[in-house]
Amino acid sequence: MKFRWFIAPPQPLLADRLAAELRISSLLAQCLINRGISDARLISEFLDPRLRHLSDPFLLPQMESAVERLFRARERDEALVVFGDYDVDGVTSTALLLEVFEALGWKAHAYLPNRMDEGYGLSQEGVDNCLKKFPVSLLLAIDCGSTAVQTIDALRARNVDVIVVDHHQISSPPPAAVALVNPQALPANPLVPYTEFCSVGLAFKLAHALVKRGRELKIPAALDYDLRPLLDLVALGTIADLVPLTGENRILVSAGLERLNRTRRPGLVALKNVARATSPIGTFETGFQLAPRLNAAGRLETAEEALRLLLARTLPEAMPIAQSLDARNRERQKIERSIVDEVIATVRSRFDPAKDFVIVEGRLLWHIGVVGIVASRVLQEFYRPTIIIGGDGENWRGSGRSIAGFDLAAALRQCDDLLLRHGGHAMAAGVSIAAKNLDAFRERLNDIARQSLKPEDLHPPLRIDAEIRLADVHLENLIELDRLRPTGQGNPPFQFCTVRVAHRRPLQRIGTDKQHVKMWLTDGTTTHEAVWWGAGNGSLPVGSFDVAFIPRLQQYNGQRSVQLQLLDWKQSGSS
Repeated sequence: MKFRWFIAPPQPLLADRLAAELRISSLLAQCLINRGISDARLISEFLDPRLRHLSDPFLLPQMESAVERLFRARERDEALVVFGDYDVDGVTSTALLLEVFEALGWKAHAYLPNRMDEGYGLSQEGVDNCLKKFPVSLLLAIDCGSTAVQTIDALRARNVDVIVVDHHQISSPPPAAVALVNPQALPANPLVPYTEFCSVGLAFKLAHALVKRGRELKIPAALDYDLRPLLDLVALGTIADLVPLTGENRILVSAGLERLNRTRRPGLVALKNVARATSPIGTFETGFQLAPRLNAAGRLETAEEALRLLLARTLPEAMPIAQSLDARNRERQKIERSIVDEVIATVRSRFDPAKDFVIVEGRLLWHIGVVGIVASRVLQEFYRPTIIIGGDGENWRGSGRSIAGFDLAAALRQCDDLLLRHGGHAMAAGVSIAAKNLDAFRERLNDIARQSLKPEDLHPPLRIDAEIRLADVHLENLIELDRLRPTGQGNPPFQFCTVRVAHRRPLQRIGTDKQHVKMWLTDGTTTHEAVWWGAGNGSLPVGSFDVAFIPRLQQYNGQRSVQLQLLDWKQSGSS
């Protein structure tokens, strides 16, 4: 796949001034400027994230109303139910709130919908089943509910109050909840608090608000309650939900990863054990080892097992659940891999890069619990907006992922006559469609995409922080650049390029399948080992060439060294 390189414009005067003022290197200063941070005070807070910098939770919309209604329930000994979602964000949010409610004196239950039978969010069927199991008069919807106008109206008619704590887009008009705690309701204003929370971050803010109010009311349980042990759940859900790791999310995840590395929560200890996650646990280990196992149950059926794991009281109770989730994850991987292979083979057999701007594939009995992951994998292979659809009857369900420059939700609105239901945002969306409309839907979406995308948009961008020399890549610099962690959405890993390098030694194919390449790169004065993971059978660099890479600190037998993770290469002098 051919990348488009975008090298951030160097700003040496600003970088040098910040470097002198903050006593950091100009390279780190340039990386921070590239991430939109050029104020010395904000840089200091970014590089040293502290819990004391979190804003007052009552600044969030309708938090006061939510807390007031919850304390009224506590005073009346009125039970409530937490209605969550089946992904990691929803499950960690639900577990966090149950833990807080129990500790502070609420009678609370939890309900997680079944993906296959009840669908996503605060559906009428899901709510009916929830209230049959827990006949309460107060329902707290977490990670869903911001568009559930009809469902919440029906609950009001049944004298059930609803509190919504969510981060998704809000319908117009909004649902008539007792409180809608959603930062999307805040105006676009730099003076308002941070708004990019996922739901477990909002659950933590609600917990903070409850503790603050409880202390004002001199409730003994609140006076001694420590919120910090909840941060392992916050880090897990925030990283898994791919929200920006900036602002307050950066604070929560930084503190949460510290907790996660030394957590005593039996469920997470067991999860780390079965995932063979080695310390230190960072965003990669959390996002690619822990989260998929917690997600597996909800993808295939119900997330109840994942919730039971997080709420387990002892390690003997937690280990069998973690082992079961690990087995479910292997089952999920097998199903996903089978569909991915099938889709890629089908697309390759007829793929015309000049004509096919969107990939739409569907088949009877493809598992709807994994179609979103499959869409992501296929997008990575072809770099095209991708929608994968499956089902077991005449009407199928699917999930889509998009690329920069193509608003998937807007495109689906132009296909409304071909779809049963659709929703989402620019980069991800879901659809329901009659199987007979699949070919027409594919053709319509491609027509739309050809009008809005240029051919160059169909090559993935590679954003590079700076062009540097190989001599600039040394232990001292890498240790300092590590201050940018935790990296993720909104704060990507630092990436650099070096021009006019050559091989110092012959290339070496490595790995059991020989699909990776190790090389030794030199610019004539400095040599570094580099690894190109997933090089496959593609063309390898020869002669004089430029490389884009992520520098890594390697540790082996107590020794630290530098290794370059190759991202892309091009012949020197090419555009």
